[in-house]
Amino acid sequence: MTIESMKAASFNDAFFEDWQKKAAASLKGKPIESLYTNTYEDIMLKPLYTKEDFPDQLAGALPGEPGYRRGIHPFGYQSESWHISNRLFYKDLTELKEKMDSALAKGQNAISFEVKPDLFLDPRGLAEFFASYKNDYPLSLNAGLLQTPLLAALSVSCKEAGASSEVSGFVAADPVAEASLNGGLPKEEQEFFAEWAKVLEEADQQLPQLKTVLANTVPYHDSGASAVQELAAGISTGVYLLQQLLDQGWELKKALSKFVFHFAIGSNFFMETAKLRAARILWSKIAEAYGAEPGDQKMVLSAETSRYTKTIFDPYVNMLRTGNEAFAAVLGGIQYLHTGSFEEATGTVSAFSERVARNTQLVLKSEAHLEKVADPAGGSWYIESLTNELAEKAWNLFLELDGMGGIYEALRSGWLQEQIAKTADAREQDVFKRKKSIIGTNFYANLSEAVSQPLVKDRKSQYFGGTLADSVRMIESGDSLLKRLEEIEQSFTPLESKRLSQPFEKLRFRANGLEKMGQRPVVGLICLDQLKKHKPRADFISGLLSAGGIHALRSDEIHTVQEALEFIKASSAKQFIICGDQTSYNSFGPELALEIKKEYDVKLYLAGIPEERESEWHTAGIQDFLHVRSNAYQSLSSILQEMEAGTNAKA
Repeated sequence: MTIESMKAASFNDAFFEDWQKKAAASLKGKPIESLYTNTYEDIMLKPLYTKEDFPDQLAGALPGEPGYRRGIHPFGYQSESWHISNRLFYKDLTELKEKMDSALAKGQNAISFEVKPDLFLDPRGLAEFFASYKNDYPLSLNAGLLQTPLLAALSVSCKEAGASSEVSGFVAADPVAEASLNGGLPKEEQEFFAEWAKVLEEADQQLPQLKTVLANTVPYHDSGASAVQELAAGISTGVYLLQQLLDQGWELKKALSKFVFHFAIGSNFFMETAKLRAARILWSKIAEAYGAEPGDQKMVLSAETSRYTKTIFDPYVNMLRTGNEAFAAVLGGIQYLHTGSFEEATGTVSAFSERVARNTQLVLKSEAHLEKVADPAGGSWYIESLTNELAEKAWNLFLELDGMGGIYEALRSGWLQEQIAKTADAREQDVFKRKKSIIGTNFYANLSEAVSQPLVKDRKSQYFGGTLADSVRMIESGDSLLKRLEEIEQSFTPLESKRLSQPFEKLRFRANGLEKMGQRPVVGLICLDQLKKHKPRADFISGLLSAGGIHALRSDEIHTVQEALEFIKASSAKQFIICGDQTSYNSFGPELALEIKKEYDVKLYLAGIPEERESEWHTAGIQDFLHVRSNAYQSLSSILQEMEAGTNAKA
C-alpha cells in the first residue's frame, strides 16, 4: 500500500454494539458483565467507555474556568508549574541545612521538611535557617500541632530580613487530622479553635501571602480509606475549619485564601487522578454555597505519594509505585508534590533514595513534558466519567457526615473509623487471597533477600499552645520553646496508620526468626507423576510459600506411595504439600494421605481442590487445600505457627 492510498483509505463507523458482539464471542459463553470491575468506592468500572459517558455540558469546559474540574490555571502548568516539595528528614538543624541546600541545587524548588519538636532546641538557629533562603522559594510545611512556634521562627526571620510580605507557600495545620491520629484535640473544642484562629490572624498580619490552613486527608488514606471516603473527609474538614474561622470573625474571602488541601496518591492510577479533579469540583461547590466569588472558589492542592502502598521487601519496586503515583498526581493538577523515598517503609532514607525520589519529578517535568500540557487528562471519557461518579458519591457521604454534626463529631463517635476499617479490611482480604498482587511481597518474593525489621518511630502526641506573639518573644529572648510542649490526652479511638503489605511482611519476619533459631522454614512438595503433570501446581505452591518466607523442597517424580514415604523419611520437613493434576489425584486417591499419616506424624496439604472425593481427602488427613481462591495469608500463618510450635517444643 502506498502512502497516497493509505491517506485515501477510509474506515467504517464503529458502534458500541459491534464491540459487544465481538466481546461476547471472545468470552465463550461468559456474560459481558464479567468484564466489569467493582471498586472499593462501589463504582462499577466498564470495560469500554464511549462518548455517551461524557456529559455534553462538559465538552466545552476549559482549564481555569469556575468549577475547576480541569485545574485552577487557564494554561495549566504553563501558567505555574507544580513545586517539587520533597519532605526532607534529618537528625538536627545542621544536617537539615546541608540537605536542603543540596536538594535546592539539584532541582527541588520548595522548602519542605519534617516538622518535629527537635527543631525547637535551637529556635534562633531555625529562624536563621529560614532567613538564609531570603524568600527565594515557597514553603511547603505541614506544621501539625507545632504550627505556632514554626510560624514564630519564620516571623522572626522575616522581621530581621525585612521581607515578611514576600513569604509564599504554606506553613499550615489541620487540627482535625491531628485529632484523628491523637484521639482528640489538645483542649476543649471551642477554646482550642479560638486560640488557633488568633494565631492565624497574627500570622496573617505579618505574613499575608502565607497559607496557614490545611485540610489533610493522609491519615484517612493511610488507614485504608477509599477515594470517596478521603474526598468526603477532606471536604468535611474544609467546611469544619472554614466555619471555625468564620465563627471567630474572619471574612470569607480571607479565610478561603488561607486553605491548602493535601492528599495521598495511591496505586489506582485513574482513580487517583479523578480523585483530585473531583476534589476541586466539590470545594468549588462548597465555596459557592458560602457565597464566595468564582475566583475565591479555587482549591490549592498539595499531594504526596502513598506510604500505604510501599513495601519493605524488594524496595526497588517502590520506585515504580512512586513513579506511577506521582504521574497520577501531576495529571490531577496539583500545586505541590512530595515523592517519597523508595526506602521510606524501612524508616530510613539515603542520599541515593532521596535523589531518585526528586529525579522522578524532574523526569515528569523535563522528559515527559507534563508541564507543557494543560490538563492532559481532560476529555478522557473514562476519567471524566470516573470524576463525576467520585464527586457524586463523595458529596453524598459529605452530607451524611454533615448530618452527624461534621467531621469531628463523626470521629468522636467512632463512626468514621468504623467505616474506614471496613474498607481497609476489604483491601486486606484481597491481598490475603492474592486477588491483589504486591510484587515482591505476596507475589514473586525473593527469599534470598536480607531485610531488617523497620525502624518504628513512636508518634509523639504533643501540642504547643499560646499566642504567636508569645512565641516570637521567647525566640528573641533566647528562651527554650520545648518547655511549652503539652501532652494530649486521648478522648476517642484514633485512626490506625498502616501499610497494605505489613501482614505478609510480618510472616517473612516470623520465618526469619525461625531461621535464626536454627530451623530453616521448609515445606516438602510431594510431586506426583511426570513433570508436566505436577509442575503447574508445584510452581504455584512454591510462589505461595515464598510469600511467607518458606522454602519449598521438591521431590523427584513420585510414581508410588513408597517413593512418597521415602522422600518424607529423607526430609527434615514436618509439613508436606501434595502436588499433581486431577488425573494424579484420582490415581493415587486419598489412600496416599492415609499411608503417609500412618507412617509419619506430619502435616499434609493438597495443592488445588480435587474434583472427586474431597471429603475423603480431608478424612484421610489433608489439613487444607491450597488453591488460587484460598486465603494465602491464613494458610501461611498456620504453617508458620506449626513450625514455631515445633521449635518451642524442642526448646
